[in-house]
Amino acid sequence: MHHIRYIVGFGDSLQKQTSIKKEAMSDSSNICLACGLCCDGTLIGYVQLDKEELPALKKVMTIETAGDNGFILHPCPSFCNSCTIYENRPKQCAKFKCELLKSVDENKLAFDTAVDVVALVKIKKATVEKKVGQLGYTLNSQSFYFKMAELKKLLLKTKLESSVTTEHLELIANLKELDSLLTENFGVSLN
Repeated sequence: MHHIRYIVGFGDSLQKQTSIKKEAMSDSSNICLACGLCCDGTLIGYVQLDKEELPALKKVMTIETAGDNGFILHPCPSFCNSCTIYENRPKQCAKFKCELLKSVDENKLAFDTAVDVVALVKIKKATVEKKVGQLGYTLNSQSFYFKMAELKKLLLKTKLESSVTTEHLELIANLKELDSLLTENFGVSLN
């Protein structure tokens, strides 16, 4: 069973974030369209493409290639607050079901609660991104997933140099909380 852990001080932001058209979207497949955390690079850094789907996908989106293989680096170039190629999305995207979606599909979690979880993750992600900026870290990856791998290396270096500040500790705590939310609710970890 999934539990939402509310973060003290985020009540107003959560209210604003949950205005994701709940009343118009009760079908579990709509949770993907309302969420987008896999497409924006929060949960996944890239999508491997099957060779046979490359010609069709090249017509609807920009893809990366390495030899005969193709892949999409996240954030997906066809994601702009929602998937713009949902009906023609790659096979791996269509197959992917995070634990949150599975829970909604299996009626273990109400759609509205799932939307609240998504909103909470987006708030925590924004908090982490803001703190990274405040600390002056430069992260080169475009995908949040890969940025977090870069960040962990930088934080380890900071720890080894014994230059950890209160702001670093806050960022580490925010990262742990975000990772816990992702692990508990989506079955994906930033580790």
